[in-house]
Amino acid sequence: MIETPDLLLNDEDLATLGIMLPQVPFHGWTRRALVAGLRDAGRDAAEAEWRFAGGAPAMIALFFARALSRAVTAAGPQVGSEIRLSKRVRAIVASLLQELGPDKDALRRAITWLALPLNAGRTAAIVSRLVNGIWAAAGDQSMDASRHTKRATLAAILVPTLLFFLSDMDFDNEPTLAFFDRRLQGVGRIGRLRARMKSGCDGAIGRRARFPRRAAA
Repeated sequence: MIETPDLLLNDEDLATLGIMLPQVPFHGWTRRALVAGLRDAGRDAAEAEWRFAGGAPAMIALFFARALSRAVTAAGPQVGSEIRLSKRVRAIVASLLQELGPDKDALRRAITWLALPLNAGRTAAIVSRLVNGIWAAAGDQSMDASRHTKRATLAAILVPTLLFFLSDMDFDNEPTLAFFDRRLQGVGRIGRLRARMKSGCDGAIGRRARFPRRAAA
């Protein structure tokens, strides 16, 4: 059983998702895909009436939750051997891409559905679960403002990374990981520049405080 802060996913739902996934590229995240998957598995198609009562949002949320859970497990040894937090995050993202790779057409359908303006709230919730899960699995325990900054930063990088991944035909996903690394480095450069600017401003303010200009006579 996979447990996340706001979702409890059981083995039966995961098994049903597994038999449905081959149909998603043809029918989308729909009851039609679910019915086709149930029939192919020799199960009663009537199950589709009550499976995934939340419809496409529930199916897609489970799809990403399953991929993240498997990615965290697969990346466990590498995460345990890495000292730097950023390297652990990268290892989990790399593992996540590997998990999503066999179902890239289903991923494309999911992203297309989530991109609809009407689904913005659901998209935000799914992305939030992903980045929270990645940081938690990487061992981040920050509780200050940096916690929110880290998650917002990863969300801003992860979404375009997944879009890039859809067109990446490399077996090892190296172009996508290089794309992820470039975006991460760009954020790092901006952060260092802001820190230098802040340091310069603080220094200038400090000098003014120590040596105030004399009032005009």
